[in-house]
Amino acid sequence: MIASELLSDIIVPLKTSDIVETALQMMDEYKVSHLPVVNNRSYLGLVSESDIDTGVDPATPVGNVKLSLSRPMINDYQHIFDVIRMITDHHLSLLPVVDDNENYLGVISLQVLTDKLAMMTAIQNPGAILVLEMSQNDYSLSEIAQIVESNDAKILSMYITSRIDSTIMEVILKINKQDISQVTNTFNRYDYSIKASYGEEEDPGDLKDRFDSLMNFLNV
Repeated sequence: MIASELLSDIIVPLKTSDIVETALQMMDEYKVSHLPVVNNRSYLGLVSESDIDTGVDPATPVGNVKLSLSRPMINDYQHIFDVIRMITDHHLSLLPVVDDNENYLGVISLQVLTDKLAMMTAIQNPGAILVLEMSQNDYSLSEIAQIVESNDAKILSMYITSRIDSTIMEVILKINKQDISQVTNTFNRYDYSIKASYGEEEDPGDLKDRFDSLMNFLNV
């Protein structure tokens, strides 16, 4: 999935002639803390709420405001993981998308990004989540898949997380069965360490918390 497939159809950019008061009203309406500034089609930069919420005359044109961010943007053909990295690195509430000539195409909002990631990770599909913990040297994708499939189950999605200062990694599996007791038993027989498992019977709020944790893990 690439950036051009993630554009919000709600958020509109600011013009340089728009005043600070308008920008703050739009941020409140869209529930964001950033808005892109454009001149015709040309992307100029990203104004943040902190740039204009104090000490700036509400009647000041946005074009006269000093922007604290160094024009964060992403090309329309870049991958969704690049989008995640850019948003995380700059702590953004949205990310402008441009073409090769830096013409403004739209923005990717956190809401759209979350919805697309939920689809990619099969979070809405029936099934259960299994978290394995292992040494990086012990990781084998083929063996993990074989263990799951030997129990008439399928892996819907899989993510790996690790820390820079450790050789221990977590493998997060979304499996297409609600009852994965046979799967976990087989992993136990193969001496895998099962850190956690979550089934469909859990409270929806808990599942949302698990998904939010997964999004934090994807800080690539």
